[in-house]
Amino acid sequence: MTDETHKRRSSRLPGFYQQPLAERAATVAEWAGLTLGEQAALLGAGGLGPAQAEHMIENVVGVYALPLGIATNFLVNGQDVLVPMVVEEPSIVAGVSYAAKLARGGGGFITTADEPVMIGQVQVLDVDNVYAAAGRVWDARARLLAEADCCDRVLVALGGGARGLELRPFTDTPAGPMLVVHILFDVRDAMGANAVNTTCERLAPLIEEITGGRVTLRILSNLADRRTATASCLIPAEALGSAEMRGAEVVRGIIEAAALAQVDPYRAATHNKGVMNGMDAVALATGNDWRALEAGAHAWAARSGRYTSLTEWRRDEEGNLRGRIELPVAVGTIGGATRVHPTAQVALKILGVKTARELAQVMAAVGLAQNFAALRALAAEGIQRGHMSLHARQMALAAGAAEGEVAEIARRMVTEGQISTARAEELLRELRGETG
Repeated sequence: MTDETHKRRSSRLPGFYQQPLAERAATVAEWAGLTLGEQAALLGAGGLGPAQAEHMIENVVGVYALPLGIATNFLVNGQDVLVPMVVEEPSIVAGVSYAAKLARGGGGFITTADEPVMIGQVQVLDVDNVYAAAGRVWDARARLLAEADCCDRVLVALGGGARGLELRPFTDTPAGPMLVVHILFDVRDAMGANAVNTTCERLAPLIEEITGGRVTLRILSNLADRRTATASCLIPAEALGSAEMRGAEVVRGIIEAAALAQVDPYRAATHNKGVMNGMDAVALATGNDWRALEAGAHAWAARSGRYTSLTEWRRDEEGNLRGRIELPVAVGTIGGATRVHPTAQVALKILGVKTARELAQVMAAVGLAQNFAALRALAAEGIQRGHMSLHARQMALAAGAAEGEVAEIARRMVTEGQISTARAEELLRELRGETG
């Protein structure tokens, strides 16, 4: 994110959520310098069409749309960022934008990301001695790595390619003794599945020759623990205060809520789901594999042998709240759906990221922000209060309310504290003067 024009802009857009949709779209278009075609893709008119969808998956019968929102206020490593998010759940975009606003008061998000090294696994069975076989593979590592670099000369020319081997012998498994060979492969700005799988396939016959065994699985691992990203932030305690609670009380409540996720997997599962609410939404917007992201995150959370929180929250010496996240983030800015989905390309342009590592850093910041938003809601007001208004709007739409009727029906349901499709239908009939 080194583009000078992005440095001059602020992601602080007061009143953005109050603007009509067309004005919000125009604001984002101006921010990112979108062409007319890209603006059409953002609004759905020029997005993914049936002809493109036909070539993406099997048995296509149509195209499914989801809302694309923009999270504002993000300051990542000193640079302003607008974050496209594709998600259907209410309050996520608002929550993450508010969290970014508070974090901005403490200097924004500080992020890092590892080099984009993925792991390919080659499983070897039917060896007499897995440790002896491992020794032979290790002795032949230079030959194997050179062969791996023959798979994608373009990727190697761009600075990627094989980075090393890891050997994992297992003596007691349901399939008998086995050796698992890890190929560490730098995939640059790709997510990397295709490159890694191709490399594993190419090396399989050579590994069989070296070990004298039989190769079965040849596939990448979604536990991309060589490709982690981190984000941290400081949120001033005074920014958390309200008429109902002092900032120090909110800080304490957040830390207490986070502590439960650290020790209890039942809470950690929901806690981490909140993290992924944000990260998955960015993955969807940019055409990345959110399922791989989820698999890696949850495996990482259980790496100690006990499932726990992906984030850490603590009070510093001045009484302010500090948060940190670290997790695998295997995403790309080229290839896959990112390459063929028009709206994904627009989303990347809005983000302004140039590399997969930059995208990973933004996503880590979003995950931390979304986790904070959920914890603050739990500690300060209860999770339902923040959801009520948007949920009421959804119920009104489900009841068949037109655009001009939704706000009034939602307002009345929130005032009553009775939010359901049945009540929305009753209010809709009243609004329209219908009886019976």
